[in-house]
Amino acid sequence: MKEGDIHSDVMKAPQERGFMFTGIITETGVVETCSPSRIFVRAQSPFLRRLSRGVSVAVDGACLTVVGKTRRVFSADLMPETTLRTTLGGLASGSLVNLELPATPTTFLSGHIVQGHVDELAILVGLTRKAHSRVLKLSVHPALSKYIVEKGSIAVNGAALTVIETGKNYFTVGIIPHTWESTSFRTMKVGARANIEVDVLAKYVEKLI
Repeated sequence: MKEGDIHSDVMKAPQERGFMFTGIITETGVVETCSPSRIFVRAQSPFLRRLSRGVSVAVDGACLTVVGKTRRVFSADLMPETTLRTTLGGLASGSLVNLELPATPTTFLSGHIVQGHVDELAILVGLTRKAHSRVLKLSVHPALSKYIVEKGSIAVNGAALTVIETGKNYFTVGIIPHTWESTSFRTMKVGARANIEVDVLAKYVEKLI
C-alpha cells in the first residue's frame, strides 16, 4: 500500500480521545506493510469507524497516532525510538497485532493503567500448556525485573496480564483460552519478541523514595 492510498475523510470520534489504555484486547489487526517510518494495519470496519486522524491507538502495546485510514486500513507514523524499543519496526506483512482504543472517562477499567510506552523487548523462552491455559515464560533484562512482582500487573504486547512468577531475568504469565484465541498470542512461538510495559506505579514509587 502506498501513502497516497490513505485519504482524509475520517470520521470525528471525540469520545475515543483518551490518554491511556487498559490492556483489555478486544480487537486484532493484520499488518499490511511496515517501514521504519510508517505502519499500515488492516482492521475490521467497526473498529476503523471509531478511528479518526490524530486519535491514539495501541498496536501490540505501543501507543501510536492515526495519520490516515481507508475503509480497510489505518496508518500511523513510527518514530526511531519506537522502532528501537518495540517489535513494530520488524513486523512483516501479514503479522497479527493486538489493537486497543484509548480509555475514556466512561471506560470500565477491568485491566490496569497502560500508557502504551513500551519499556523493553522480552524474549519468549517457554510456552507450556497447563489444563486449558498456557503459561508464557519471558526473558527480560535484570534491570527491568525489579519492577515486576509476583501477582502484579504487566502488559505484554498491550495485554494486561498478571505475573505468576518472577526471577532475576524472567517472569511468567498465564493466558486463558479466551485471551489466547482472541489476541496475537496464538501466533507466538518460542524465540519471538514481545513488547513489555511494567506497571507505571512501580516506577513512580521508585522515583519518590
